Amino acid sequence: MKNSLQASVLFTPALLFSACVTKPQQQVQKPLNIIHIMTDDHSWQTISAYGHPISKLAPTPNIDRLAAEGVLFRQAFVENSLSTPSRACLMTGLYSHQNGQRRLGKGIDTTKVFFPELLQKQGYQTGVVGKWHMQCEPKGFDFYHVLWDQGNYYNPEFKSPESNGEYIKEEGYATTLTTDHALHFLETRPKDKPFCLLVHHKAPHRNWMPDTKYLNLYEDVEFPYPETFQDDYATRCEAAHKQEMRIEDNMTLVYDLKVDELKETKEYKDEWGRKMWDASLDRMTDVQRKTWTAAYKPSNEKMIAKKLKGDDLLKWKYQRYLKDYLRCIKTIDDEVGRLLDYLEKEGLMENTIIVYTSDQGFYMGEHGWFDKRFMYEESFRTPLIIRYPKAKQKGIVCDELVQNIDYAPTYLAAANIEQPVYMTGKSLIPLMNGEMPKNWRQYLYYHYYDYPAIHQVQRHDGVRDERYKLIHFYGEKGEVNCNELYDLKTDPNEINNLYGQTEYVDIQQRLLKQLTQFRTTLQIDEY
Repeated sequence: MKNSLQASVLFTPALLFSACVTKPQQQVQKPLNIIHIMTDDHSWQTISAYGHPISKLAPTPNIDRLAAEGVLFRQAFVENSLSTPSRACLMTGLYSHQNGQRRLGKGIDTTKVFFPELLQKQGYQTGVVGKWHMQCEPKGFDFYHVLWDQGNYYNPEFKSPESNGEYIKEEGYATTLTTDHALHFLETRPKDKPFCLLVHHKAPHRNWMPDTKYLNLYEDVEFPYPETFQDDYATRCEAAHKQEMRIEDNMTLVYDLKVDELKETKEYKDEWGRKMWDASLDRMTDVQRKTWTAAYKPSNEKMIAKKLKGDDLLKWKYQRYLKDYLRCIKTIDDEVGRLLDYLEKEGLMENTIIVYTSDQGFYMGEHGWFDKRFMYEESFRTPLIIRYPKAKQKGIVCDELVQNIDYAPTYLAAANIEQPVYMTGKSLIPLMNGEMPKNWRQYLYYHYYDYPAIHQVQRHDGVRDERYKLIHFYGEKGEVNCNELYDLKTDPNEINNLYGQTEYVDIQQRLLKQLTQFRTTLQIDEY
C-alpha cells in the first residue's frame, strides 16, 4: 500500500500526523451532518496549514484549526479550473462534459440529479447560502439565500424563497452576511433531522475588495516573490505566451488595484473594468466610502507621485494585489471561526463533517500571473481540508490523488446512501478512516473548454499521476495541437517542458495512452 497519509508534524511539535493504516473501521450508522465551506479562487498557497511562505506572513488560524483536527489533502485537484464548471462538478459528481457545464454561463444539464436531492429523500434538511453562480434555480434545497451572479463585496443582493424571485440588497460585507445566513439556517432548521449546508463565499474573487476593518492590514509587509515571477515560458506551447492574465499587462490599476485617483486621467479613463469599479464604489454607504477613501488615498497618491515604471511598477502591483487578496482571506478566516464556534457551542462538532475548499486554485504571481484556468499546478490544485469526526486520528495528511468530483459521493456515503452507478467520483471517507481503498485512482483527468473568453487561455486537456503531467493544447477545430510534459518531482514549478525528449519517451507514451483511455472511457467529444 502506498504511504499516502504521511507521518508529519504540523502546527506544534506535540501534534503528530499518523500514517495511513489498512485496518478498516465499522461503517458509521448514524447519518452525519455536512457543512461544505467553499470560497471562490482561494489558493492553497494562502492557507497557513500548507506552509507556503506567503501564508507564514498572513496566517489563517481558524482554517488551520480544521486541519489540526482533521485531514489536510495535499493532492486535491479540480476537473476544470473555472467557477461555474467546478460548482457543477460538486453538485453532480460528474465531469464537465457529463453534467453539461463546460464553460461559464449557460450549460448545466438540470435533468442531472444534484446530490442534495438524494439527501432530501433520506430525510436531510438542506441549505445553500452565498454564491450559487449557476444559471438554474437552486435544486434540492429546503433553504437558500444566494447572491446575484458573482455577488458584490459591499451591500450585495441576495435571493431567497421569500423574496419571490427578486434579489434584495442587504447592508454589510458579503463574507459576513453569508455567515449570518448560514447561522440562520442552523438556528431555524428542524432539530430532529440531519442537515447539509453549503456555505459558498464570494471572496476572494476578483477584484479583491477587503472589509473596512482590514483595509490597512499588511500595509507594512512585503510579501515574497515567487521563483517564476519573471517566467519567459521559453519551453512552453504558445498558450502560455498568448494568455491575457499577466499581472504586468492585464491587471488594471483602477478596477483591480483601486487607484481611484487615476480613473479620470487620459491614460486610464477607458481602462478595462472602469464601469464595474464605479458601480462598486457607488453601492457603498457614506461611512463605508469614507473609510475606504481614507485607507487607500494616501498610499495611492504616494505611488502616483513616484511615477513608477517597469519592474518597479510591476512589484507595486504585485504587492497591492497580494495585500488586498489576503485582507479578503482574513475575513474569511474570521467567519470560519465564527461558524466553528457556533457548532462547538451547540454540540454539533462530533456529528458533523466540515469541509473547507475552493472552487479551484489561483495564481499568486507564479509565472507572472493572476487568475486560474491552466492545468499548471497553482490553478489545477485546490485547497481541501476535511474535519471528519469519526476518524480514529486527527491531524493527518493525505497525498492520494483526489478531485472535486469526489465531494458528492463522499456526502452520500456520510448519509449512508448508496452511490448511483452513473456518478463518476469516489467517496473520500475510506481515506479519512485511514484505509487504502482497492483500485484508488492513479491518474487524474483535466479538461478546460472556455476559449475564446476572458484571459484567452487555450483549450486543453491532460493527465497527471503522482509525479508526471501531460498537457495537450488544441484549437477550436483542432488546428492548434501542442503537448507539454513535466516531471513534478524535479521541476515542481513546471518550467522545463520535456515533451519529445528521448529519455522521457516511455513516460510520454504511458501518459498519452492513459489520456486516450480517459477520452475513450469518458466519451470525450472534443480534444
